[in-house]
Amino acid sequence: MSLSRRTMLKIGGLGALGTTLAACAPATNTPAPAGTEGLKDDGVKEFPLTSWSFNEAVTKEPIQAQIDKYTAANAGTKISTPSYPYNDYLNQLLLQVQGGQLTGAVQLDVAWLATLAATGKLLDLKSVAAGLDYSPAALALGQSKGVQYGLPWTFAGIGLISNNELLTKAGVTSPPKTVAEFEAALTAVKGLGGGVVPWAGMTKVDQLKDIIPWMWEFGSPIVENNKVVIGDDGSVEALTWYKKLYDQKLIAPDVNRVDARALMSQGKTAFYEDAIGGRAAVTKSSPDKDLGTKMVPVARPVKNAGDKPRHLAWGQVIAVMNGAGAAAAANYAKTVTTDPGYNVDWFKKTGLPPTTNAGLADSAVKNDKFATDFTSQIGANSSASPFWIYPQFSQMEKVLAEEVQSILIGKKSPKDALMSARDRMNALIK
Repeated sequence: MSLSRRTMLKIGGLGALGTTLAACAPATNTPAPAGTEGLKDDGVKEFPLTSWSFNEAVTKEPIQAQIDKYTAANAGTKISTPSYPYNDYLNQLLLQVQGGQLTGAVQLDVAWLATLAATGKLLDLKSVAAGLDYSPAALALGQSKGVQYGLPWTFAGIGLISNNELLTKAGVTSPPKTVAEFEAALTAVKGLGGGVVPWAGMTKVDQLKDIIPWMWEFGSPIVENNKVVIGDDGSVEALTWYKKLYDQKLIAPDVNRVDARALMSQGKTAFYEDAIGGRAAVTKSSPDKDLGTKMVPVARPVKNAGDKPRHLAWGQVIAVMNGAGAAAAANYAKTVTTDPGYNVDWFKKTGLPPTTNAGLADSAVKNDKFATDFTSQIGANSSASPFWIYPQFSQMEKVLAEEVQSILIGKKSPKDALMSARDRMNALIK
């Protein structure tokens, strides 16, 4: 699968929402009609919607509301809701596929699409997507090797979110634009004391893949000509810097996304990294009812003034498994991702932006300052992980995380650990 950068769609005053994560499917002279005509309708109206969102407090009620609304409007339709925790989700899906038990609609992180597509069990939804109002970059979220395996549900990027109140207390009056300014801001926040963690950066192995955009910022391409090239000057410099912040206690040990959200919700960190929907999870559990107004998206600080910020792209699609009720599941996926009665309501309840032109143009989206700032500061400068094109991407990310952790705990030098990661990941590609 080839990857390309796309200029993001601008709707009114809203900035670009992401970048192309896969090459678009080849054009045809006669587009297939919209709907589910390309799928065999077996008449089965009962199907599961497998998700991690039904397993999380901030999205469980909104997703149930969507299902209730849809089933009320479509007589005879019944949707069950199997769910798994996000960190174990992909493994559970693969086990279900291997057992021939996974059917219906499936929520997917865009990073997992190539892996699921490689099983041969996902349906091509080209005929379903044809003629619909998805922005081109959003539609590409659901493509792998030119096949439309998923319908885009939401997309943006993963980037820094600050607590502006804490920064102001520390004397930081403007967002840091360079790595040097960022480090100075973290040092100032550390001076506040009181158990405040300046930056809730990822230090647990399960999410150390967050180091990828920092390696980009320091000049490493990470993958070049189908070979992992970390261990180069840029990646070593990035990890040397990260280890320095760790040793200076500007970053706390044993932190993953859940821990970072908890620190932000308690007003105990000035920066953490998250997707756009993280704000809803943080504010929902915070004792500070005004915290949402203090959370400000920040473009990733660059190594040299004038460099372009880099962020890891993020998004979700709904795929459909081959099996009973596939056409009904595809119609559900199409409806909730394109109908403003569903996708704009989803945004209002979860903070997750729509993927259609009409949805992005809705006043509820355009007038949300956090959403517009996030998309302009982070989403517009997001790129796909260089590992996502490989079905072995999760193993590759695990190898990278293990070696990065060995750097943080002082077991290996940045150069040795990254060269080891390079060799181990290239062996996986072979």
